[in-house]
Amino acid sequence: MFMMFAMTTDAVGVIIPEIIKEFDLSHTAASAFHYGPMMAIAASGMLLGFLADKLGRKVSIIIGLLMFSAACGLFAIGSSFAFFLFLLLISGVAIGIFKTAALALVGDITVSNSDHTKTMNLVEGFFGVGAIIGPFIVSYLLANDVSWKYLYIVAGVLCIVLCILAAFSHYPTYEAKPNSKHNLKQTFEIVKQPTTLGFSALIACYVASEAAIYVWMPSLLSEYTGSLEYVVPWTITIFFTLRALGRFGAVWVLKHISWELAMMLFSAAICLCYVLSMALSLDVAIILLPASGLFMAMIYPTLNSKGISCFPKEQHGAIAGVILFFTAVAASVGPLLMAIVSDMMGGQAKYGFYVATVFAALLFAGLFYNWKFKPAQEQLLIQQIANN
Repeated sequence: MFMMFAMTTDAVGVIIPEIIKEFDLSHTAASAFHYGPMMAIAASGMLLGFLADKLGRKVSIIIGLLMFSAACGLFAIGSSFAFFLFLLLISGVAIGIFKTAALALVGDITVSNSDHTKTMNLVEGFFGVGAIIGPFIVSYLLANDVSWKYLYIVAGVLCIVLCILAAFSHYPTYEAKPNSKHNLKQTFEIVKQPTTLGFSALIACYVASEAAIYVWMPSLLSEYTGSLEYVVPWTITIFFTLRALGRFGAVWVLKHISWELAMMLFSAAICLCYVLSMALSLDVAIILLPASGLFMAMIYPTLNSKGISCFPKEQHGAIAGVILFFTAVAASVGPLLMAIVSDMMGGQAKYGFYVATVFAALLFAGLFYNWKFKPAQEQLLIQQIANN
């Protein structure tokens, strides 16, 4: 599931130039293909995340997958930008439903906080694989004069297969407590918790800094004319490949050092990559910015898993939805803020990356504090004892 929806969401950067030509759109209008579904995912995560707790993981996953498959299938009959954007909004709502249920399911199948984190890095590794496959499929289609729409048709077919597998798979027994209330009121109560706000803020800083790579790095390097010019077309692929490999490698890392120390060290490396890229030249940026994918790899899944693990299992759907809300908002607002700053400074992408560098510095500061004082340690221990 993670690989399948990453194929569509992370291929948008390759699709946007095509729809600009096809529908004669401005960059602002075409960018709705990115921020439209992201905002739909955010709204769905916040407003519908509790369904995984109320209806159960299996039912919610199947509902989300059916919605996503239907939206992808309808790309075959569409011909207008407005219709395609509408389908992307529907697919965003669907992703919000099945992803929160899938994240809650990870909590059901794991036996400890550390096991939860390792499993989360593993499944997010498949997301990283999908982020490589999606743009490749679109590029292959376009190179053979085939419409980009077929990416969504391929995803829709995969989704039908996933629906069948989900329907016949055995799920861990999940029963909500009789006095539990799974509704929007409970979700908003979770939002107000300091633990939720802390993890969500860290995740937002991470996502905003990461989004600068796959949204604006091609623009930053477009004027590069140095000895590594042949690497420019491959920088995004290198970044996504290192991110995927790093997530699988994170399972090994977490066996040897604490998650707090690992996150602090990797966030320091990310911050250093950004600072040196901005302070020095594009000759440095063309190496360090793609390389940052290796250090970014374990940040999101680890923060995600720890944030979810701070709450009882019957609230995992709701907290996963809240975290997904902050993820999607940061993925939308971060690149937009960078674009605004770049435009204010004469259209130079480097100034947008200064904003991304600030987010990377904030991420390091937060994870340094987390390593030094371990504010979530007590809550994680309480929930681990309760779940056992």
